[in-house]
Amino acid sequence: MSENGVLLSIQDLQVTFFTEAGEVRAVQNVSYDIPQGKTLAVVGESGCGKSVTALAMLRLIPKPPGKIVGGEILFRGKNLLHLSEREMRHIRGNEIAMIFQEPMTSLNPVYTVGEQIVEAIELHQNLHGKAAWDLAINVLRQVGIAEPAQRVKEYPHQMSGGMRQRVMIAMALSCDPSLLIADEPTTALDVTIQAQILELLKDLQHRKNMSVLLITHDLGVVAENADDVVVMYASKIVEKATVHDIFARPLHPYTQGLLRSLPKLGEGQQRLEVIPGSVPDPLHFPTGCKFHPRCPHGCNDRQCQSREPQLEQYESGHVAACWKVRELMEKRTS
Repeated sequence: MSENGVLLSIQDLQVTFFTEAGEVRAVQNVSYDIPQGKTLAVVGESGCGKSVTALAMLRLIPKPPGKIVGGEILFRGKNLLHLSEREMRHIRGNEIAMIFQEPMTSLNPVYTVGEQIVEAIELHQNLHGKAAWDLAINVLRQVGIAEPAQRVKEYPHQMSGGMRQRVMIAMALSCDPSLLIADEPTTALDVTIQAQILELLKDLQHRKNMSVLLITHDLGVVAENADDVVVMYASKIVEKATVHDIFARPLHPYTQGLLRSLPKLGEGQQRLEVIPGSVPDPLHFPTGCKFHPRCPHGCNDRQCQSREPQLEQYESGHVAACWKVRELMEKRTS
């Protein structure tokens, strides 16, 4: 961990996919820090670059067509982009672990869940045989799976979606990582199981002082679990702040639109607000601010249409990339 308490720091990350149709700039100039023992949530619509950024941390961008074309990823002060593949294999799953979106496709159907957990333990923990199996049973017990000694012998199809997700968490935690990347960890689960999984992650994080990168589009999950929030839109960060500031004083019109689309208690049968339009095609991003075609403030503004705003700090630790922020803040206080 670095002296300022930051475990992992992404600086000006750029990821491009070189396709037959053209260059897809999936991640552009993304920078954020993940402090030790804290949860950073990255939110935004599908296709905004959330998961690609996480895969870049582990150097799992498929090559070809993908390539990390710029920036740094500093883990404990060491740039992961400069490490050899052998050095990265030591970090993946060992110091940085990842829970993928869909547990049924992430688990191998022809091996028992125990065999898959043991494989990770033997690779990273220098444990073998009975010792590795005992640890596998123990981590299943830690994530709340009943009769873990029996469950290690079962195949993924014999388990419910919630149990498979717990197995994925157990596999990720089996090597006691410093950073856990949770990519939509509750997408395929019903609401009751979602709450159990998120409570489990919070408990494990507290006990292990683990950092968590939570990738989600569910702002309710963010409100309950995050310390800081990064909002991404069309490959770039548009706002960063503490979770309190994001919900109490959102600055960017996109963030405001996301919050207005949340259902609220006591509003009866009122229709939810929506953000008009759709996420732009990454092969043909609009000029200027990428959000301006959907923005109620910038859709007819010449500056918004022609010049792309950069992140600027407006309050302590609260940054946004929008030409209209100061104008909107003045209206809010008047």
